[in-house]
Amino acid sequence: MPPRGGLAALVTHEVERRWGSADTYRMTGWTADLRVGGTWSVIVRTADGGHRPASGRFLEIKTPRRIVQTRRHDWDHPTLGHHETTVAYLLEPTVCGTRLTVCHGGFVGFPDAAAEHAEGWARVLGWLQRYFGDGRRAA
Repeated sequence: MPPRGGLAALVTHEVERRWGSADTYRMTGWTADLRVGGTWSVIVRTADGGHRPASGRFLEIKTPRRIVQTRRHDWDHPTLGHHETTVAYLLEPTVCGTRLTVCHGGFVGFPDAAAEHAEGWARVLGWLQRYFGDGRRAA
């Protein structure tokens, strides 16, 4: 996965194409002001028809290698509420492509939410790996 394409799949409208499945959720309405201090928002449409808005702001942007952003659910998440967390993406070139490291922190006092989000990241990384592993590339 090329770094620019990898970052696009994480923090641009490409999120809508890369994340989700019919049996889990889809991302829609992605907007982002991709600069330090800029904000982002998305609607997560669940398989049962629910709408779960999420948003945050960008804390660090060092394209094409690193982006750090806050994240919070703009609804009453059952294990996290409206608590804000921080997600850091690091993309490193390798012989075979690019290694993506995701660090999602801020779960102190929220062990159930931490476990739930770890499972979610495993799904997301699988979706991204399948997408980029198919030989397709972000524009």
